[in-house]
Amino acid sequence: MTTFYRRLPKVDYFSPRSLSELWEVMQSANGNTYKVFAGGTDVIPNLKRRKGEIPHALVDLKGLRELDYIRYDANAGLAIGALASVHAVAASCLVREHYPALATAAEKIGSIQIRNRATVVGNICNAAPSADTAPALLALDASVCCSSAKGDRLMPLTDLFAGPLRNTLSSGEIVTEIRIPTHRAGSRSCYIKLSPRQTLDLAVVGVAVFLQENGGACEEIRIGLGAVGPTPMRALAAESALRGTRLTPENIDRAARAAAEECSPRDSIRGSAAYRRDMVGVLVKKAIRKILAAGPSGTAC
Repeated sequence: MTTFYRRLPKVDYFSPRSLSELWEVMQSANGNTYKVFAGGTDVIPNLKRRKGEIPHALVDLKGLRELDYIRYDANAGLAIGALASVHAVAASCLVREHYPALATAAEKIGSIQIRNRATVVGNICNAAPSADTAPALLALDASVCCSSAKGDRLMPLTDLFAGPLRNTLSSGEIVTEIRIPTHRAGSRSCYIKLSPRQTLDLAVVGVAVFLQENGGACEEIRIGLGAVGPTPMRALAAESALRGTRLTPENIDRAARAAAEECSPRDSIRGSAAYRRDMVGVLVKKAIRKILAAGPSGTAC
């Protein structure tokens, strides 16, 4: 049984006010471990439970107000800073209009208190297989800007996840921004979450679909899956099965079966592996049909 200690262990605390100050703090660690956080909705409860390694220091990013933004450009696409809250992303008119799957996914996270505190960047950096925003961002072809004292690098979101609760960030590196490209007019996206409760619950299965239709044919499709493998994943076989074909019920069924076959869920108290696999197929079909029902100019979510 996990004991909840209520109090944080004794650790050093740093609150840098600029990126240059952050790099100084991280470079001065001298071999001591530190934990970087923004909202802290995962980090702080885990520390109170003494879950995982206790760091020597906490580095709080909330003072870096330069990273609190949501920007959209018709050519460059969407940029979400590391301090943009989940609520701000869910409520953004720009996100809701151009990337509805992400807005829906953000709305499904925790309670309003959690959404006001948590960040979307933190949600993906935590690398939980059930993270709600991860399938939506994968389907939307997102990338992340990773920054350190040595400079910046851009990598696909798929490369961020190393395993359950493990990311591929190097020592001294943080994600400063999520980038999502502009999509052609008429493309649509949708996120569906299966959970016992509508709110305050983790996903048993999460499915996001991005679809570009052309005359009844599937020109482009991306399918993101959550809670059905060690990391959030793309259903690449299902995408290949549908891309370039007519969007008929038979072809959609075939793609849904492919998605169910390529995921690797596990048994847990939240649902058996067999149930989760079956529901992947059900939800992929439901998401595609929901997008098609919305029409070329509609918003699926």
